[in-house]
Amino acid sequence: MSKRCQICGKGPSVGNRVSKSKHRTRRRWLPNLQRKTVQISGRTQKIYICTSCLHSNQLEKIKK
Repeated sequence: MSKRCQICGKGPSVGNRVSKSKHRTRRRWLPNLQRKTVQISGRTQKIYICTSCLHSNQLEKIKK
């Protein structure tokens, strides 16, 4: 599974995990991706979409 939104391109971001002793190690924040069935230009497709795009109603969702 690709960890990238197929609508806006949002992907993983990186930073530091900081312990109580201020020791820093690298970590990743992953986007909240959902697999949804949507209509894109008249065709039905299953895509990975982040929840911020899903809530913004940019795509027409297919109801089952």
